[in-house]
Amino acid sequence: MKKILALLLAVAMIFSLAACKQNGGALGMSESPLAAKALTVDYEIADDFKIGFICLHDENSTYDLNFINGVKTIQETLKLKDEQVILKTNVPEGNECYVAAKDLVGQGCDIVFANSFGHEDFMIQAAREFPEVQFCHATGTKAHTEGLDNYHNAFASIYQGRYLAGIAAGLKLNEMIEEGTIKAEEAKMGYVGAFTYAEVISGYTSFYLGAKSVCPSVTMEVQFTGSWYDATEEKNAAEALIAKKCVLISQHADSMGAPSACEAAGVPNVSYNGSTYDACPETFIVSSRIDWAPYYNYIIRCVSKGEKIAADWCGGIEEGSVVLTGINLDVAAEGTADKIKTAIDGLKDGSVKVFTDFTKDGAAVTTYMADVDTDAAYTPDTEAIENGAFAESSKRSAPYFDIRIDGITLLNEKF
Repeated sequence: MKKILALLLAVAMIFSLAACKQNGGALGMSESPLAAKALTVDYEIADDFKIGFICLHDENSTYDLNFINGVKTIQETLKLKDEQVILKTNVPEGNECYVAAKDLVGQGCDIVFANSFGHEDFMIQAAREFPEVQFCHATGTKAHTEGLDNYHNAFASIYQGRYLAGIAAGLKLNEMIEEGTIKAEEAKMGYVGAFTYAEVISGYTSFYLGAKSVCPSVTMEVQFTGSWYDATEEKNAAEALIAKKCVLISQHADSMGAPSACEAAGVPNVSYNGSTYDACPETFIVSSRIDWAPYYNYIIRCVSKGEKIAADWCGGIEEGSVVLTGINLDVAAEGTADKIKTAIDGLKDGSVKVFTDFTKDGAAVTTYMADVDTDAAYTPDTEAIENGAFAESSKRSAPYFDIRIDGITLLNEKF
């Protein structure tokens, strides 16, 4: 009798949740299925220690805001005084970066960190000039070939987070198919990309493969903007994709342009770099992001203990560098959190590999020479397929997956 009552109660709860979802959207946000980890601090910091940060934009860019939030986290965790943390924003990808880095050295910084791809050559210039200071750079590709003891690249295995967010997207497509909103062959996603760089290709491909792992009929179209941060172009790109009957949109661009377009059109959206729930409660599903606090903690620890900083560092789920926001239960398909948690376990134990189940021109990719040792011609130089999967970010920290796979259509490749 108790078992029957328990079963009836469970069924009642399911119907109650479904009714709540249909009447007013009262479920709100869930806890994150992959939350930020607490930092471990096993070192002491000198009173005169300083670290400087160079950001391409400011808090209005979701990309830069994510770095800035990491700065706030590490400052609070390590109890660094304001004068020990110097933040420079809106620093272009030109000689202005070198000038900013030199100024931070002049202010006594032991570490200078820059966050944009185009900052790299200017950070290398500063590293050569100031060998006593450690220069760390996100998204760069040259540290392992430059051979400078004080210049380092960092990234994260964000393809893991993109894949998990793709699962949420695929489940949403399945729900739309089951409800009769779309047919299986109409499960087409749109993706707003900045440039045709490997970083963007790796991101949209891992997102697509996550969706395809649960929704086999899914296809995707990608519209590029030619800018990391252009709210108007990103909004226009999202609107163009929606006009082409893309029924779900994601992005690798840094403004609220695409999410706001989705909210206006009532099209489900998977964001990047943080939650857009407050601005887009009717369409936001989930977002993946890189948590930079673990890397900041790592480089400060190395300097404080006199240890060498790795030329290339790439943190993943285990390191706490890849995280997800909570899930918008009013928009996401039922069972999304459980499916994501199962995939997280698979990524941790190796039973799930992101870049494995795809084809190019109808054939499986069993060998591929990637451009890892960057040169002016971007010459392929390194075999990237290992044990049947593309080994992303294992040869250097920054992504180098640049294969145009089946199922994804690029609408404009001029950028």
